[in-house]
Amino acid sequence: MTSEPRPARFGPVLRVAELTPGQNRHILIEPDAAVCAEIAAALDLLDLRKLRLEGELAPLGRRDWRFTGRLGATVVQPCVVTLAPVTTRIDEDVSRTWLADFTEPEADEMEIPESVDDEPLGPGIDLGSLMVEALALALPDYPRAEGAELGEAVFAAPGEEPMTDDDAKPFAGLADLRRKLADDDDAGNT
Repeated sequence: MTSEPRPARFGPVLRVAELTPGQNRHILIEPDAAVCAEIAAALDLLDLRKLRLEGELAPLGRRDWRFTGRLGATVVQPCVVTLAPVTTRIDEDVSRTWLADFTEPEADEMEIPESVDDEPLGPGIDLGSLMVEALALALPDYPRAEGAELGEAVFAAPGEEPMTDDDAKPFAGLADLRRKLADDDDAGNT
């Protein structure tokens, strides 16, 4: 039984057997509004206004393939402070290599691989998944609306004085201690 590439969800899945060895292939993916809405929902975005992946898929040797290109997107995320919509423009370089002889590192001795862009080559190259993964990695972790500040949060049990950020500093009490010792010395000298 042969393994077929799964159907394209976000973009094309190229069958490796149908790729021409020794020939580059220009790739341009610009999903329509419905696919962008599906990607936005999958990534918890408020909106995905534009998305584009463009580049070249080139053979490496006899069996391996490499994609190099550029991802462009306009995303809207909620502000981490106010939840107001924050629009961000993303322009990122994207590269990925699919290797026929890729070997997974063994769990007992896991090392960081030299290249995090390498993947095993299967029966298909899923460029739609590559695009969504690259977008997910490029999203701002903590989007903030202009002028939004978190401020200082102060919590305490009922009847207790709340601890402030200044109280938590390891040397905050040294100045008070020095003043108290100086006052005690002054009182003793008079």
